[in-house]
Amino acid sequence: MHAINRSVLDQVQNILAGFGQSMRVYNDATKLEELRDELVTLSEQAKNLQAKSDAEKRAMTDEESAEIAGIFARFEAVEEEIDRREKIQDTVSRTAAPSGRKTDPDDMVDMDVPVRQPRASRPVSRQPRDAGDVGRHGFRSFGEFAQAVKAAVRASPGGIDPRLVANAPTTASTEGTGADGGFAVPPDFRTNIMVKVMGEDSLLSRTDQLTSSSNSITLPKDETTPWQTSGGIQAAWENEMAQLTQSKVALEQNTIRLNKLTALVPVTEELLEDAPAMASYMNRKAPEKFDFKINDAIVNGTGAGQPQGILNAASLVTVSKESGQAADTVVFNNIVNMYSRLYGPSRSGAVWLANQDIEPQLLGMQFPGTGTAVPVYLPPGGLSAAPYGTLMGRPVIPTQAAQTLGDVGDLILVDLRQYMTAVKTGGIRADVSMHLWFDYDTLAFRFILRVAGQPWWSSVIGPKNGSNTLSWAVALEAR
Repeated sequence: MHAINRSVLDQVQNILAGFGQSMRVYNDATKLEELRDELVTLSEQAKNLQAKSDAEKRAMTDEESAEIAGIFARFEAVEEEIDRREKIQDTVSRTAAPSGRKTDPDDMVDMDVPVRQPRASRPVSRQPRDAGDVGRHGFRSFGEFAQAVKAAVRASPGGIDPRLVANAPTTASTEGTGADGGFAVPPDFRTNIMVKVMGEDSLLSRTDQLTSSSNSITLPKDETTPWQTSGGIQAAWENEMAQLTQSKVALEQNTIRLNKLTALVPVTEELLEDAPAMASYMNRKAPEKFDFKINDAIVNGTGAGQPQGILNAASLVTVSKESGQAADTVVFNNIVNMYSRLYGPSRSGAVWLANQDIEPQLLGMQFPGTGTAVPVYLPPGGLSAAPYGTLMGRPVIPTQAAQTLGDVGDLILVDLRQYMTAVKTGGIRADVSMHLWFDYDTLAFRFILRVAGQPWWSSVIGPKNGSNTLSWAVALEAR
């Protein structure tokens, strides 16, 4: 057996130790992400249990109390494990500096022994992570993260940033090579984008929101009206000592699948060189794309591979235009008739969704039959306040999801609390890669959000007295 130089053994040990260290840090980072997702799921389970008992106006059963106690215990245990793993990860990263060469590289014992040298790849530095930046993987900004990805792919002198290595989705991506190369965007930066998607102009934020840890969700619903005389829970006046009238709940199972919404965002070399500009661009552009697609689906979605929109709902009421009404107009009686067809309890939370081309019509609208011109609509505070004007006391929200003036959907009165949306636990999933447009010197960000949406109502309802049907959503007939 040939003797092997001691320095070669040291090199091999250092390489193996470094690889093992990278894998341990990666595994810890992956486990931490799973544990944080579990906290969200546990929180939702507890909230759903409490909501169930509240909806049924009763105290929790013994079984429910035991279940929620178990949820609390598991929540605390997960929190403790996250804290422990973060401390261990920080401790390990502080002691991860390489030991370096210990012997003279020229001290060879037998030159006949073929020695496989380490691959001439980009050096991976071993610097400790900042434990206070766990949600950002140690990066100070989105721009700094993007620059680190760029440097890793281009074999910069500084090598692969250790913050990328510690949180890489695959071992291949730690080398920054091949089609599989890519890096997960840190959680805090993903959260920032999701917050903007749920911003003030977002219709999603106004809906009845649920979260799901799976790609489908099954929910019970009761569509009986309070004045309905058959089916569902019934109330009755009873004489003294008379047997009470029995009734039972009428619940239907409603299963929906979460649809996949994606955005692929190219970032040029010029933006990559300026970290603040990069962060500003990404925080503006990605939410803008998601926000429009979600708003458009809530209003116009077909229900096939996307949420079912208001205009395609069987429960939508469409109000007829006035006799002899001119094309592409909105008149006073349109507004009154739409408001009268909205279900009474929905009025307190309703909004008007409008195409901006309608605003001149609203601003010129007057109450008929008055001696002096009385405007129907004015922005709050005349022309000075913001963000929305009101019509019949409800906000008017201009949206690009509304149809053109004169078409059905140019003006919609809707209670979005009666529209159910489900978002997958964890929100937006985001990854970044240099390989898709490498020859264009462009970085590719990919964002994926699973979301579902549809009305709680499956049909319009008839009033107790009267003939006009009522709904949670009312549109105006084409003119």
